[in-house]
Amino acid sequence: MASLRRLARMCRDLAKQHVDNPDVPAAPDGADGYAKWTQIALILFRVELEKSLRETEDYLNEMPAVLAVFDLNEAPHYSSLSRWEQQYRMRELRRLLRASAEQAGWSGEAAIDASGFQRDQTSYHYRDRANYSWSDLREECRSESTRPLIKHMEQTPLQKAHNARMNDDYNQRWMSETGFSQLKQDDGEKLRSRSWHGQFRELTRKCIVHNLTQAAS
Repeated sequence: MASLRRLARMCRDLAKQHVDNPDVPAAPDGADGYAKWTQIALILFRVELEKSLRETEDYLNEMPAVLAVFDLNEAPHYSSLSRWEQQYRMRELRRLLRASAEQAGWSGEAAIDASGFQRDQTSYHYRDRANYSWSDLREECRSESTRPLIKHMEQTPLQKAHNARMNDDYNQRWMSETGFSQLKQDDGEKLRSRSWHGQFRELTRKCIVHNLTQAAS
């Protein structure tokens, strides 16, 4: 319970940093009039519980000490939790993700992973929207003083030489893959969301909570 209370406090504090009016009461208008910081804090905290929406409502009501962290006497209805998770746009979640990463500390390295997703829909969406190729991505990274570790097709001696120079660093990819696996799986279960945009939101919330946990460790 102590660790869950600590995570609840971290979710609450991050949510209050994100909103314009952090001093608004948790439920200013009664039954369903929850403050924005309350909504954000609860949808983040639900990540750690790994329970269905209905189970989350029941579980929270059995944890008065955690509800007290959110200044609540009882848990919101599960339908409210569902609506909140759907209504927050990726733009807001990315802001929360950046804030949580700043708390955890930057490593200076980043990785991209797509395994475990419905990649066809996602790939078509971003290909049409961004209209980029891997060579364009390499150049964009270099323009931002970032070294891209993206393997080349070995069609020329120069491409083989490029790949050889990055082998030592590229072979450390297992560390990133382990991290992604931990984020996307729990006791063998994959991401719960069925749609690719739902998976993006779900994984982003997981990353936020992961960063908060790392910051506290």
